[in-house]
Amino acid sequence: MSRLKDLRTPVFWAEGHPGKLDREGWVVEVSGLCANPKTFTWQELIALPKSIADARLTSVTRFSVRGKWGGVKIADLLDVVKASPEVKYVRFWSYRMIYDTSIPIETALRERTLLAYEFDEELLEEDYGGPVRGFCPYLWGYKSAKSVIKIELMDQYISGFWEQRGYPDDALITEGKVRDMNEGGRLRPIPNGEVIRFLDE
Repeated sequence: MSRLKDLRTPVFWAEGHPGKLDREGWVVEVSGLCANPKTFTWQELIALPKSIADARLTSVTRFSVRGKWGGVKIADLLDVVKASPEVKYVRFWSYRMIYDTSIPIETALRERTLLAYEFDEELLEEDYGGPVRGFCPYLWGYKSAKSVIKIELMDQYISGFWEQRGYPDDALITEGKVRDMNEGGRLRPIPNGEVIRFLDE
């Protein structure tokens, strides 16, 4: 059993669970406004410098889970493909090209925004967006797309899967209570913004 399962982290796939995926054969296309578009194989991704983000994934459904997310900084991927200065948004597409979501370039370039493939040194399983998923602790979890197969660099914003269904486009985390999965699902109050601390500490 994985660490995320041990913590009883909810499993949720808006577009339906994909089932078993081929990690060794996984590829992620990075294209759009860049000089050197590239399709990264799984082997190429894990060969890139790995970054660890000790941070929380916080869902708009009001749970939050902390761990050491391992993967490649989005900023590093954009360096490889030579992203254009005209890029304003980074769009993530999930497996089957049904689910998509976009984040501002300024957020994509922040230190803990990753294309993640590990949680607490364990490879991500399909339940939680493996083989590779977006991870952006600064915004609600629907901006951290699961099982990413394509990253598109754009100069304009396009509302994604949940945004078209009424979720805020900016996905800013708002004050309230969340279930802290690291504390057995205990309800704890958070301030606005990335969940770094709780208001009851």
